[in-house]
Amino acid sequence: MTVPVVEVSSLGLVPYGDALSLQQQLVERRRRDEIPDQLLLLQHPPVITTGVRTADARAHIVAGEEELRRRGVEVHEAGRGGDVTFHGPGQLVGYPILALPPERRDLHRYVRDLEEALIRTLGHWGIAGARIAGLTGVWVGQEKVAAIGVLVSRWITSHGIALNVATDLSHFGLIVPCGITDKGVTSMQRLLGRPAAVPEVEPVFVAAFAGVLGLEPVPASTGLRGALR
Repeated sequence: MTVPVVEVSSLGLVPYGDALSLQQQLVERRRRDEIPDQLLLLQHPPVITTGVRTADARAHIVAGEEELRRRGVEVHEAGRGGDVTFHGPGQLVGYPILALPPERRDLHRYVRDLEEALIRTLGHWGIAGARIAGLTGVWVGQEKVAAIGVLVSRWITSHGIALNVATDLSHFGLIVPCGITDKGVTSMQRLLGRPAAVPEVEPVFVAAFAGVLGLEPVPASTGLRGALR
């Protein structure tokens, strides 16, 4: 049995709006079967993103516009599931553009699969990531180390995961992360007690993601930088 391919692109630092536009283009191309499954790996400049419950999510941005401007933090409506979160340098963001096969067309299963890939990634460094019942993402104790927010349209996925590798965690003080008031946020760097970097985490996540989803990762056949504004 042939293992489906997922093309992997490591894009570096990409403004959120550009990444959102790229995802939309790739979703349509995947829907037309012009490209195989894709996995975009990148980082964003500082940005707060809100999910489909926009009114609720915006209520969870506690910083005023002046403070956001002073700290150079943009705000974007993402159109994904979930509430409000922060993206910034030092955070590994992964956007899978997948055509889910019939046997995997279960949104809850897909989210659990992403959590499992993140748990395996953390395990590579001896970090015991776990789930908390009723909540999305991956946690170490009562602190979230990875957030998940996805969009599935006619069984084509977009948006995805954000793993705090060496993120400046002070930015999470600008929001109520994911609308959860009684839990904290952490990073791999804090948990390891030493410097950590996104490039060293990327290949470990790719292997874990491909293993969980039953895909064969290959470098993207064409560069996607040209599709970015």
